[in-house]
Amino acid sequence: MPQADHPCLNIAIAPLTSAAGNHFAIWVLQAPYLGGHVHHDCPWTDDLAQTWQAWQQLFSLEPIPSPLARSTSQNIIERPSTTQGPATNYSSLLMQKLGLGLWQWLFSGPIQRSFAQSQGIAMGQKKPLRLRLELRDPHLMGLPWEIIQPQLGKPAISLSQRLLFTRTTSDVEALSYRLADRSVNILLVLGQESAGINRPRLDLEKEAIALAEIFARCGQLNGTTPYRVTTLIQPTPSELSQHLETVETHIFLYAGHGVPAPDGGRLFLRSDTTLGGTELAQVLVRAQVTLAVFNSCWGAQCDRHDLQSLPRSSLAEVLVHHGVPAVLAMRDTIADREALSFIEAFAKALAEQHSIDRAVSLARQQLLTLYKFNQPAWTLPVLYMHPEFDGCLIPMRHFDSSLTELPSNSNTRIGQPLSSAYLRLVGGNDKTWPVRAGLMRVGRTAQNDLTVAERWVSKHHAEIFYRNLQPSGNNSKPAYFLRDVSRYGTLVLNAGTGNWQKVHRQEIPLTSGMQFKFGSSQGQTWEFAIEE
Repeated sequence: MPQADHPCLNIAIAPLTSAAGNHFAIWVLQAPYLGGHVHHDCPWTDDLAQTWQAWQQLFSLEPIPSPLARSTSQNIIERPSTTQGPATNYSSLLMQKLGLGLWQWLFSGPIQRSFAQSQGIAMGQKKPLRLRLELRDPHLMGLPWEIIQPQLGKPAISLSQRLLFTRTTSDVEALSYRLADRSVNILLVLGQESAGINRPRLDLEKEAIALAEIFARCGQLNGTTPYRVTTLIQPTPSELSQHLETVETHIFLYAGHGVPAPDGGRLFLRSDTTLGGTELAQVLVRAQVTLAVFNSCWGAQCDRHDLQSLPRSSLAEVLVHHGVPAVLAMRDTIADREALSFIEAFAKALAEQHSIDRAVSLARQQLLTLYKFNQPAWTLPVLYMHPEFDGCLIPMRHFDSSLTELPSNSNTRIGQPLSSAYLRLVGGNDKTWPVRAGLMRVGRTAQNDLTVAERWVSKHHAEIFYRNLQPSGNNSKPAYFLRDVSRYGTLVLNAGTGNWQKVHRQEIPLTSGMQFKFGSSQGQTWEFAIEE
């Protein structure tokens, strides 16, 4: 489940097969209080069907045939004449009408009470409410849920400062990813520039240069975690897989053509080569990529057969099902200038150490400012997040005033300076994590001195500390210790037998060269070292 740093409300919608017509069940899967798990049934109304049809006719280049959209010959909103006001009023009113209608339909009856109570709990904790929407009917996925708003004058759900809105999906594989520490490593993949006579030709090399400049500029905002971009131009699936499996990658960014397909969409890598979403998911999960971004059309849209939307066929949903933590894709076609504006604001927000869902919200606000409320640009980005992912890409490090640390110039042994001790990843690079002032806290959350982002690691897992022990005779006792305070324990390698032994709620002495894993044998191997 998501970390408890933000209260979370997870709402699911599914069709009622036993009911006549378009009837749906709406229920709360997760709430920050026990009474919040409520259920509500309601039909899809004629007014919503007609408004959705009118919205598509105005804003979509390729309207989606759907039983949820009902054709109508009359205007849902009266179009103003030139003497009554600008024609743009109609698009603004239509955007508002659909946003208000979807809100009233979703947050009705007990769902509204659960949402209000959950938001009150979040406000009491002075935190935003993490709101996640799970759509279990493929016909619902094409709707712009990001635009829903509670009333006129209030921000849309995806723009609010008090909410972190994402879509999600259930029945997912286990979550496994890497936090960016020394740098945010981005793999930029440029696909085929033209995918048929009906597809526009893209100037992808020019776009690659623009993207690299954006990340270089935004990376300067965060000197400790810069962006590093590697570009692959029209790679084969083998070349793509080899790079991801040999070079640590945190963000996978695809720029090129994409179309819906039954197996999770289809990306055009080159004229004779395409890659399906199910195929891409395998390598992204193996490489522990945290975020996949698709600057292509229809990445968040289902495929259709005989005018029926196919379940679990959108690229974004398929990748999350396979265990990718976060996927950002477009619901419809998006112009290059709009996509670049969004990515620049998104990269800047990530560099400022915002969570992925907050960064998407800030970038969406930028799109709305640049391209106006009555235009669809700000409604196009769709963020899916794994239900267990907390949205963290760069670990936040801050000082906790409730904890007391030894000053760095303190000597804990009389007449001797403190030895220099550190941890390092076995098989990793030369980076080390020092035991500062004789104390290191290890755990999954960013409040620790060493953050280990593995699902089996406890929030506060272990401590490595220095203890002042006077020598007895000619034998000196070890000065450093490991204290396990976790749920699943810490595995310590016995150098003599080569076997791993579990330490659980215990304290053991440490010697230079000892190796251990936190929480699980599948975890990364860490080595403790002392420099006298």
